[in-house]
Amino acid sequence: MRKITILGLLLAFGTMLSALPALAQTSPARPQPAVAGPGPGNTGACLKCHGNEATVAPILQTPHANTADPHSPFGQDGCETCHGPSEAHIKSRSVPPDVVFNQHDVPPTAVFKGSSKSPPELRVKQCLTCHETGMRMNWQGSAHETNNVACNDCHTIHVAKDPILVKFTQAQQCFSCHARQRADSFKYSHHPMREGKVVCSDCHDPHGSPVGDKLLKEFTVNETCYNCHADKRGPMLWEHQPVRDNCLNCHTPHGSNEPRLMVERTNFLCSSCHSAQSNNSGGAFGGAHSIPFRGAGSSFFNSALANQRTCVNCHSQVHGSNSPSGAYFFR
Repeated sequence: MRKITILGLLLAFGTMLSALPALAQTSPARPQPAVAGPGPGNTGACLKCHGNEATVAPILQTPHANTADPHSPFGQDGCETCHGPSEAHIKSRSVPPDVVFNQHDVPPTAVFKGSSKSPPELRVKQCLTCHETGMRMNWQGSAHETNNVACNDCHTIHVAKDPILVKFTQAQQCFSCHARQRADSFKYSHHPMREGKVVCSDCHDPHGSPVGDKLLKEFTVNETCYNCHADKRGPMLWEHQPVRDNCLNCHTPHGSNEPRLMVERTNFLCSSCHSAQSNNSGGAFGGAHSIPFRGAGSSFFNSALANQRTCVNCHSQVHGSNSPSGAYFFR
C-alpha cells in the first residue's frame, strides 16, 4: 500500500486547481434570472411619457401591473389591454417626456378621463373584457348602466388602493352622486357609513341587482336587512305583520332624526295603523281603547304614556315574540 504523504496531497490539490479554468470553459453556462422589461405591447413607450405622471405611475403597484399573471393587463398587452391599440397616439406624442400634449396629439383608442374621454359604453366594454362575471353579471340594464355611469366614474384604477374598495372612503365616493343619502347620513340616527363601519356595498350591489331598481344585494329589503339583523329574521310565534312585509314600513335606512332610524316618532307611527277607527283597528287586539288618549276609556295617565314616552315602553317586542303570552308583544 502506498503511503499518503502531506507532499502528495499538496501536489494533488494543485493539479485540481489548475484544471478548474478548463472545466469552466466546457461546463454549460448557468441560466441568469430574467430581468423584468417594460412589459408587453407598447407599455415601455407609454411609460417613457407617462411614467412620471402622478396619476399613472402608481399603477405599477397594483395587481393590474403584474406581468407574471397572464390574466392581468400587463400580462397581456400592457397599457393597450385597457386603452386599446394606440400606435397613432404613440407616434403623435412629443419625444421629450416633459411635454404633456401637443396640438396634433392623437388620443388612445379608449380614454377614461379628461375632456376627450370616450363614451361610457366603450369604457365599460374595456373593463368587462376581464370583469364580466361574478358580481358584474347583472350590469346590463342596471340603474347605473342605464344612467350612463362607467366603471371609472366610481373606480380609480391607477392607485394602489382603490377608494371605492376601502371601507373608510367608499361612502364618500358614492356620496359624490347620491347627495340625498349623504344628507341623511348626517342626521341624528344613521348607519355608521361616514365612520367607515358600514358601507354602501353591504346592502347594495352597484353593478346590478336581479330584482328592482334599488340595486339591493338580496331579492328583498328584509333579506338584505337580515344579513346584519339576524335576530329579527324569525320565524316568530307571534309575528308583527308590517315587520314581515317590509322593514321600510317603519325604518329609513340612510338616516333619520328619530331614534332607531324610524320614519317618524314612534307613537305616531304606531297610530298610523292602530287608529281608533273601527275599519283600521289593527286586528283583534285593536279598537278605540288600544290607543292612549283616544276613546271613552282614555285618561291622562294613558296620554302620558303615548306622548311623553312611546308605545315600545310596553310593547318592546315589536319585531315579533316567541313567548306563549306574547300576542301583545310585551316584554
